Amino acid sequence: METVKTNVNVDTTAELHRALNKQVADWSVLYAKLHNFHWYVKGSNFFTLHAKFEEFYNAAAARMDEVAERLLTIGGSPAATLREHLALTSITEATGRETADEMVEALIRDFRTEASELQEAIEIAGSLDDKATEDMLIGLKAEVEKDAWMLEAYLGR
Repeated sequence: METVKTNVNVDTTAELHRALNKQVADWSVLYAKLHNFHWYVKGSNFFTLHAKFEEFYNAAAARMDEVAERLLTIGGSPAATLREHLALTSITEATGRETADEMVEALIRDFRTEASELQEAIEIAGSLDDKATEDMLIGLKAEVEKDAWMLEAYLGR
């Protein structure tokens, strides 16, 4: 199977591969963190947050897969071990001791971080004229920004 060639600029292509691998790693760690929150959330908003965290971890798994498959399509190799993911991610793991509000606050920070990192990857893809990757990343960024906004609204902001 032949991979799609985005451009001849090897350095920029490698930079895009790194940015996409960072996304794979971030979504993997977020997936585990969201499971932790899903399992350990307590309090008066248990039913609301328990269900929302499940929705978020299902989305994280889909996002990780979408980015990894795009990376393969453009000739990259997705990071595929937990060790690689932990080395590449900017997401901190959950402790299991967070309160419900601390969980929500952590996710807002994580989603804002993702939006920023996605913007960087969008710019790299744009510099390569890789419209398909750029479009995918723009869609992910819009989803993540909405997720952060919804969590802020939940906290009354």
